[in-house]
Amino acid sequence: MDEVSTIGLDIAKSVFQVHGVDAAGAVVIRKRVSRAKVLEYFGELPPCLVGIEACPSAHHWGRELQGLGHTVRLIPPSYVKAYLKRGKNDANDAAAICEAVTRPSMRFVPIKTKEQQTALMLHRARQLLVRQRTMLSNALRGHLAELGVVSARGRNGTAELLRIIADGRVSPAVCGILTVLARQYGAIGTEIASIDKSIMALHRGCEASRRLAEIPGIGPIGATALVAEIGDWKTFSSGRSVAAWIGLVPKQHTTGGKDRLGSITKQGNRYLRWLLVVGAMAVIRYARKYGTQKRPWLGRLMERRPTKVAAVALANKIARIAWAIMVRGERYKEPKLLLAA
Repeated sequence: MDEVSTIGLDIAKSVFQVHGVDAAGAVVIRKRVSRAKVLEYFGELPPCLVGIEACPSAHHWGRELQGLGHTVRLIPPSYVKAYLKRGKNDANDAAAICEAVTRPSMRFVPIKTKEQQTALMLHRARQLLVRQRTMLSNALRGHLAELGVVSARGRNGTAELLRIIADGRVSPAVCGILTVLARQYGAIGTEIASIDKSIMALHRGCEASRRLAEIPGIGPIGATALVAEIGDWKTFSSGRSVAAWIGLVPKQHTTGGKDRLGSITKQGNRYLRWLLVVGAMAVIRYARKYGTQKRPWLGRLMERRPTKVAAVALANKIARIAWAIMVRGERYKEPKLLLAA
């Protein structure tokens, strides 16, 4: 057991699978360990390289094993798939992880801190509540539409429906049913407001988040999400790498020297991509209202491309700007107005 140099650890809910090899690649450990005894087992091993498939709980185990002196690398599950042999089971998964972690060209996921995961919990809880509020709003609209009551789109329309329910303009039987949904809608709105206050407090206490929020298209929610998700910006070699990681670059199909670019890949971080595209849409609405003198390229793009295509292109640019100012330690500077010739 003292000869082990690399370990592939397949984590699960109750039982973990350990696959260890020595410096020559020979298998020296193939063992199942219960969750309660994982730290005790790894505490008896000499410091070695440990590979784990990246998932939310993998960050916790990565921090714990690093505290025991091991070197931990988190691997995206899709990259481990190529090294899986035969049928899929815990033993084969651990062996595939053990082999993948030693590849020199393998890409790894940085281990998040507890602070990063806490911030992301706020964002995920908020996103869940927003989805539930949207479901309740759609339910209210659908039920009242059956009775011929239709309102405008958006929150103002939903507020009008809530007033109709509260004023008793529908039958008592229907009012009793819809009042339950209305109360739930209001309670979720209160909880979302509470989470927004927590995110704002987190934003005000983080210097990196405040610098990111100076970029047009990034607000406190987007800034805190970027800080929590990315952490060390220097792990990316360029701004385009950040945009590609988020999933804001065209899908490539290149063969025989012919480049074919399609729509965006939609791979990577879906939540950050959604925040950046929504922020870009806000910048475009502002540009339509007040002009694009400071961003002439955006004006030209909006003239020849659909709005949502322009928004994705702008979101890509925002991600690259964010990488540049965070890596260089600078602050965002608004472009100067172009003087007419």
